[in-house]
Amino acid sequence: MDRGKAGIKRHLVVDGHGTPLGLTLTPVNRNDGPELGALLDAVPPVRGRRGRPRRRPDKVHGDKGYDARRCRDECRQRGITPRIARRGIEPRDRLGRHRWKVERTHAWFGGYRRLVIRYERRDDIHLGLNLLAMCLITFRQGKRLC
Repeated sequence: MDRGKAGIKRHLVVDGHGTPLGLTLTPVNRNDGPELGALLDAVPPVRGRRGRPRRRPDKVHGDKGYDARRCRDECRQRGITPRIARRGIEPRDRLGRHRWKVERTHAWFGGYRRLVIRYERRDDIHLGLNLLAMCLITFRQGKRLC
């Protein structure tokens, strides 16, 4: 496996319908685990019932890239129940019930051809284009669900 890859990795938090809630970008050669805290903090407050707005989900499903004690501790510090697959213990099939929603959302991002290959040199421009795509995907999801 080549650790010197060039490119960018998109980390997503999605809800049960595949609507993107949070997004962070990292270089491809960085591990997934250290990015979990920033990814959970990227979820904006959800408006709804009266009182304090909900800030975070109740539980998070993660693949084996997030299998570390620190990732589980970060989830618990934020009041989130971690459901992270463990390396060498759990088969990949059990996570597939939830993982396909994230993969489908990644495919929706791939529908915006400008995001498939990164042409921008500046990180802020590429992040802005990803956030714009996230807004458009959320808008389409809202139209479909209403």
